[in-house]
Amino acid sequence: MAEEKIDLYDDRGNVLAKGVPLDAISPLKNEAIRKICNLTIRTGAVDMAGLDKKLKTGAIAGKGMIIRGVGRNIEVLDNASEIAKEVEDMLRVEPGDDTKVELIAGGKRMLTQVPTKRILSDYSVGLTAAMGALTHAIIDVCGVSMWDAPYVHAAVWGMYPQDPDPKDGAVKMLVDIPMKNEGPGFVLRNIPVNHLAATVRKRALQGAALTMILEEAAQFEMGNCMGPHERGHLLDLACEGLNANNMVHDLIKENGKTGTLGDVVYSLVERAKADGVIKAKKKMASGYTVYEAGDPQMWNAYASAGMLAAVCVNCASMRAGQPVPSNIMHYNVLLEHETGMPGVDWGMAQGTSVSSSFFSHSIYGGGGPGVFYGNHIVTRHSKGQFIPCFCAAMCIDADTMYFSPARTSALYGEVLGAIPEFAEPMKAVAEAAK
Repeated sequence: MAEEKIDLYDDRGNVLAKGVPLDAISPLKNEAIRKICNLTIRTGAVDMAGLDKKLKTGAIAGKGMIIRGVGRNIEVLDNASEIAKEVEDMLRVEPGDDTKVELIAGGKRMLTQVPTKRILSDYSVGLTAAMGALTHAIIDVCGVSMWDAPYVHAAVWGMYPQDPDPKDGAVKMLVDIPMKNEGPGFVLRNIPVNHLAATVRKRALQGAALTMILEEAAQFEMGNCMGPHERGHLLDLACEGLNANNMVHDLIKENGKTGTLGDVVYSLVERAKADGVIKAKKKMASGYTVYEAGDPQMWNAYASAGMLAAVCVNCASMRAGQPVPSNIMHYNVLLEHETGMPGVDWGMAQGTSVSSSFFSHSIYGGGGPGVFYGNHIVTRHSKGQFIPCFCAAMCIDADTMYFSPARTSALYGEVLGAIPEFAEPMKAVAEAAK
């Protein structure tokens, strides 16, 4: 069989790479995707200013856990450079490895990258090694006594070990701890949408790309890409996540001014017909035409690209992320009615949209699109195509949501957004594919 090739474009419709073999964007082969996944489980962000304040106020054990009268005058900010150097020295396994510790924002933030060699069997070391090194560095550099050392440990590690989740600790990672993963292979799906939106500085297609790279990499780790299913997932990633053949950009541009969800559906169907992906199967007595696809996986990839475009068009029209679950639902309903063909992920995206609408808008109503992730109980069912739309919606959102990226994820944007592969994922993947 002839090798399938695609053209990759950026979020402005500029060509990045032409004639790229489809398997060149595989998480198993593309070095940029492998680096993104690797950095995701190695990189931490530290609020050095916040840590300094914690120690001085006694608010060392997380929200509402203020131990009054135990504030310690430990000058973390004044000694940030020496602390960073010692953290890096402790983390490094051997000269020239991929350890990295860097101060940002005038020493108020710090990026940590634990070397790959420290990850023996569990990605948690990206968190634990960084916290361990930071604890020791502060004690050493700031001359903390043995009596005050426990306060430093508490400020850096939060409620750990009383609570196995050091969520109140000083080091923040994109991924959550293993005990919060819904099952095998969920590591890269366990990242809140707002963190990713902040990391790409709220650019919708770049956010969708970064999110889908991680979602599809997780599909490989979950065992969903075996045999014939691998091609389907790569096509979805190409068309929806990486704007292959400029499809997503074209659909948005064509419908952006006055278009509705239905207009995007019409445009997508016309493109699929023109490209030979679907053709008329039968015309009913009513005049309704039922279509068929000779290549169902390619149809799913086209449908996925249309879904992201529809979300971008609709959410941008109101500058808000709220409608993303219902956009997904009604896009798929309209697509199925227009063609007689299955919607995205063979109906799974539509089904998932129902439960996520309930959790963010109905009786439950406790979150909003920005705090969802692929690991969530109501969004984990669709295999890779769903959550990128949520990220795009929160990039477009003009802070209408209570849980906005600025409110929940500013630290991630400030620290992780400086990493080229995170900031420009479409460009990075295309360069690696070439």
